[in-house]
Amino acid sequence: MLKRILWTVLVLVAVLAAVVAWNTVRLSSRQIAVKPVAPLALERDAVAARLAGALTFRTISDAASADTNAEEFKRLHAYLEQAFPRLHATLRREMIGHSMLYTWQGSDPQAKPAMWLAHQDVVPVAPGTEADWQQPPFGGVVKDGFVWGRGSWDDKGSLIAQMEAVETLLAAGYQPRATLYLGFGADEEVGGQRGAVEIAKLLKSRGVKLDYVLDEGMLVTQGIMSGIAKPVALIGVAEKGYASVNLSVTTAPGHSSMPPQKTAIGAMSAALAELERKQMPAEFTGVAREMFDTIAPEMAGANRVVLSNLWLFGPVVRRQLEQGPGTNAIMRTTTALTVVHAGNKDNVLPGRADAVVNFRLRPGDTVAGVMEHVRQVVDNQAVHAELEAGWSEPSPVSPVASAQYGLINRTIREVFSDAVVAPGIVIGATDARHYQGVSDHVYRFSPVRAGKDDLPRFHGTNERIGVDNYLEAVRFYVRLAKNGGASAAGR
Repeated sequence: MLKRILWTVLVLVAVLAAVVAWNTVRLSSRQIAVKPVAPLALERDAVAARLAGALTFRTISDAASADTNAEEFKRLHAYLEQAFPRLHATLRREMIGHSMLYTWQGSDPQAKPAMWLAHQDVVPVAPGTEADWQQPPFGGVVKDGFVWGRGSWDDKGSLIAQMEAVETLLAAGYQPRATLYLGFGADEEVGGQRGAVEIAKLLKSRGVKLDYVLDEGMLVTQGIMSGIAKPVALIGVAEKGYASVNLSVTTAPGHSSMPPQKTAIGAMSAALAELERKQMPAEFTGVAREMFDTIAPEMAGANRVVLSNLWLFGPVVRRQLEQGPGTNAIMRTTTALTVVHAGNKDNVLPGRADAVVNFRLRPGDTVAGVMEHVRQVVDNQAVHAELEAGWSEPSPVSPVASAQYGLINRTIREVFSDAVVAPGIVIGATDARHYQGVSDHVYRFSPVRAGKDDLPRFHGTNERIGVDNYLEAVRFYVRLAKNGGASAAGR
């Protein structure tokens, strides 16, 4: 009997191993075969200098007032007119506050127009960190093969690269088949309500339906994803929602020498600890699963075996991914304790404690679901929960199996020929979410190469972009315009 059981187990293990091996071998690459395009000749120093010039303007946005730094935005606009004369002589520019909408009229009125987005505003430099910058954050310095400064990456790099591409195409006598819009908001970093929202409303009022929208988003990463040696270029097909919940506890204040059994700080601390401990569930499905299914064939060794057999190893992979902040954020609605206020003197029991918990919602979850989750986890009537203004639901997921995704995919492969392309979820917020009403195909990709050492520069110290990479970005937009023009008649 024991021998029979042993043989049965061995047969089952052999069958399982055979299935795992077969799945691994038969999993074919999803990368589209394209011929890399020859690098477009560009005046390296002049192109880099024009980006550097745009970084000298302190276009820091303010949620409370559109007039904050208004002169800096005006100076930037004047600079752009001088730096890109063909663009401004050919395209129509409309001002929406400090935001700008450019229209490049296409030759075919029946072709659906496309839209590229970027934003003019930048985040401020954290007080006290100015001396940590290798180059002045608003100096517009080109040095050691990099363009240094706030906005070089996020997001003047994309904005100026798009303008540079249009200027280059105009110099060559090119006209797009389909109309191309350029939408440059001035308040993306504080929500986009005065810029992207109003531009989208204007287009909708005119009956414009866009073939696709492309905004900043995911990057060409190198050495960030373990198990794959090639760069990975992720196209954001969705972005997470946003909700902040204000928590408050009110009790009678008193003297610290006679504390009651339950205090405002104690109740708040318990609520926050529970919210951090009982996170919303992780789901290895949807876009997250599609991303790893696309990358798996490009991996080697054990990583390929595991990701090729998620039917077996899925729970193990999910637990592993939960350990990293970035990969954990892809799979779940995250909970972040961001603000706590209570007390003002060491011998006084405060009568009130306040806190803010920020949630980034994965597609499939809702703001209403987050509020219900908070109520169930806290489970204390003394803790009042209220949704803060400015929340947004997760964006719809734009299709991967579409001509529009294929256009961006093909262009990336032609310009970044060494990169593996896959869909992904943008875990932050972009202006793109405001354009869902004028297009069913909204994508988020920044043609910026980034390694592990570069990620802290995003909204951080020593923001920069490599000159060679910036030239790639310009070439990407030139190629995207040409590829889109060639295929517009079929859509």
